[in-house]
Amino acid sequence: MGMIALLSCAGAGGDRSTFEYMPDMANSPAIKAQEEPRMPSPGAVSRNYPPYPFAKEDGDRAGTILKNNLPRTRQMLYQGKHLFETYCAVCHGTTGKGNGFIVPKFPQPPSLHSEKVTNWSDGRIFHVITAGQNLMPSYASQVFPAERWAIINYLRVLQRSVSPTDADVETYNKKIESIK
Repeated sequence: MGMIALLSCAGAGGDRSTFEYMPDMANSPAIKAQEEPRMPSPGAVSRNYPPYPFAKEDGDRAGTILKNNLPRTRQMLYQGKHLFETYCAVCHGTTGKGNGFIVPKFPQPPSLHSEKVTNWSDGRIFHVITAGQNLMPSYASQVFPAERWAIINYLRVLQRSVSPTDADVETYNKKIESIK
């Protein structure tokens, strides 16, 4: 008798629809692999990702407007060195001379110690890292803006190590004398 009551309760209200926790989960639209994905609306900006205001060919203008406000501290230079060795050394080499391990397969990039690059402003170098240049792709999606400035500060240290000023040599000699 109890079994009949249980079965009659289970069958009651069978025409009533059930509650859907996540609507359209069971009947979601199918997307075929060959179909093109939905593209964002024109002018859409990703969250937490401000748009870069300069076009790829605006390097000179970006170089005059963009300024490096990141302080050159020991910790920041270590971070810049780590980032340089992670992203830049592949092509430019650990010393920045354009002799990275990828060079046999691709054309040699310019030396970062060339007169052309050493005369570039920090903003110009920031623009090249952000927008890319020639065969160099944009690193905007891999390297945050503050990290780009850290790389540039480290690059300036690399450049001075190859071409030190008289003041650099004098400071070095004083440190050597104080150690003796």
